[in-house]
Amino acid sequence: MKHVTDGERPQFMEFLTILLSALFSLFSPAGFVAEQVAAQAIRNQFDQVETLAVRIDSTPNYQLVQGKADRIRIAGRGIYPEADLRIAALDIETDAIAISPTSLRTGNPQLEKPLNAGIHLVLTREDINRALQSPEVTDRLRNLSFDLLGSPAQQLERYDFVDPQVTFLENQRIRLQVTLQSQQTATQVTIIAETGIQITNGRQLQLIDPIAKINDRPLPPQLINLLVGGINDRLDLAKLEEQGITARILQWNVDRDQLSLAAFIRVEPEFDPSSLTQ
Repeated sequence: MKHVTDGERPQFMEFLTILLSALFSLFSPAGFVAEQVAAQAIRNQFDQVETLAVRIDSTPNYQLVQGKADRIRIAGRGIYPEADLRIAALDIETDAIAISPTSLRTGNPQLEKPLNAGIHLVLTREDINRALQSPEVTDRLRNLSFDLLGSPAQQLERYDFVDPQVTFLENQRIRLQVTLQSQQTATQVTIIAETGIQITNGRQLQLIDPIAKINDRPLPPQLINLLVGGINDRLDLAKLEEQGITARILQWNVDRDQLSLAAFIRVEPEFDPSSLTQ
């Protein structure tokens, strides 16, 4: 599996890196004749894959060696981009693909025309909670500082995240509950945050009517709005367009047990695959 080393890159970019690498890995200078070989090329991009099926439509077959295919369909279940991050279902269907044969021989595939793909993704509540409690996520949050009690800046305490849990609610709302334990005093603080999620213009996830409580005490709306504003900015997929990628969320749904979304991705010929893995 190929890992992104840039610690500041959003998780969506890490997943997109793996996804595009998987698509490009279907083509090689030597070519291939079996879809099973293509499936193995995709498996190599992930930490683990429970089941995977690949269908390649290409007429005539030899155009694969030339970096061309009419359509590629991928259906995966139980896909792990990382050891503790499981995707319950991932389905991808592309339009025709054309990759420069010369770029294939140099090992740096470049598109000859835009690549369009539809994606359907399903995450279960159980898998999300397992990921939140994984060592990798815990380590990322371990040294996060919070001025929870209004202390002066020089007295900011550091907290460990204990037993974070996500619950899916009605009306497309999500609740996160976590206990913060002070590294200095072992004092515990319980935080409960709840929000709706709305997709604007197909590209921006916005938090709707968020509420938050610390030890059952509601946070002031002014503070919540300040926090939400920063989060909404980070969830804008339009930022990908600078790299030649257009991503749009077509459908979003949350029920009791899972979260699912359907998305469209367009990758322009000027996109440089190596820019995602550097």
